Amino acid sequence: MYELLKRDGLAKRGRLHTVHGVVETPVFMNVGTAAAIKGAVSTTDLQEIKTQVELSNTYHLHVRPGDEVVKKLGGLHKFMVWDKPILTDSGGFQVFSLAGLRRIKEEGVYFHSHIDGRKIFMGPEESMRIQSNLASTIAMAFDECPSSVADRDYIENSVDRTARWLVRCKAEMERLNQLPDTINRNQLLFGINQGGIYEDIRIRHAQEITKLDLDGYAVGGLAVGESHEDMYRILDAVVPHLPVNKPVYLMGVGTPANILEAVERGVDFFDCVYPSRNGRHGHVYTNQGKLNLFNAKYELDEGPIEEGCQCPACRTYSRAYIRHLLKAKEMLGMRLCVLHNLYFYNTMMEEIRQAIDEGNYQEYKAGKLAGMQGM
Repeated sequence: MYELLKRDGLAKRGRLHTVHGVVETPVFMNVGTAAAIKGAVSTTDLQEIKTQVELSNTYHLHVRPGDEVVKKLGGLHKFMVWDKPILTDSGGFQVFSLAGLRRIKEEGVYFHSHIDGRKIFMGPEESMRIQSNLASTIAMAFDECPSSVADRDYIENSVDRTARWLVRCKAEMERLNQLPDTINRNQLLFGINQGGIYEDIRIRHAQEITKLDLDGYAVGGLAVGESHEDMYRILDAVVPHLPVNKPVYLMGVGTPANILEAVERGVDFFDCVYPSRNGRHGHVYTNQGKLNLFNAKYELDEGPIEEGCQCPACRTYSRAYIRHLLKAKEMLGMRLCVLHNLYFYNTMMEEIRQAIDEGNYQEYKAGKLAGMQGM
């Protein structure tokens, strides 16, 4: 159940109650594609850096180690040793971005594994069954994520098929949640709005999927190459047509500035690989902008990544030491940068929630953006 606690303009302050605990929103979900955050970050670390939700990927876990293996081991929570909510992406985006040669049919998608080349079929029912085996808290509906430059006819046909797939996803999830051997019989289902950068297609699809009364709604296909201006324009158009009393999730987004802008437009949930990917390359986020710790100016810098930061890296280590680790290709350097970046994101979400609670989100957003120089 989702509680809408407060609104500040269109910004929402909410609380999602799940079988694995409460999620305070707006929230950033920390991305652990293959059931681990890249950069040697453990689930114990995630607890320490204020992670509320971990996100894993259906496609990746299906091809390795196999969702049946995870089910035999008691589900993803037991497998990872993580007791808070987990969202599993449906695999749709990976099927369309990683799989190379593929055939899209009404029943689903035929493609080859990027790991070993074996033939795989995935459709709405298969995605739901895999996610049920994983026993995540929130399952995402199987959809097609078309290119942002696809033409209007292709987008319309794709969205219509995604809408039909969503009906099948809902029916299959309801069936699975009634089976006696299902690990998480309280699994939630979020539908995904698509439509490229066409406002009218987006709105029509949002109105259609809202009728299904799902547990939450995502806006997909807005981190696939379009401009930030197009992203904000589509959010302005589509979010008002999604239920205000349900979570709204902007998939694959984004930078701190993207998140601040999207919260203002009514988005609750976010995920992105940026903080972990950038951290592994020595790029760290601060309230004064993004730093590249490989730069020579940090060679003798005895200060932390950011003064006052309480993350595991800043509490103990200097920029000079972390730079040395990165230059020496020591895994600890990457790990410390990833921990800092995820802590920065999770702390920013705390600040966002507090600002909405206090009714001064606009002031907070302006100050944060000015300090980060549009980072």
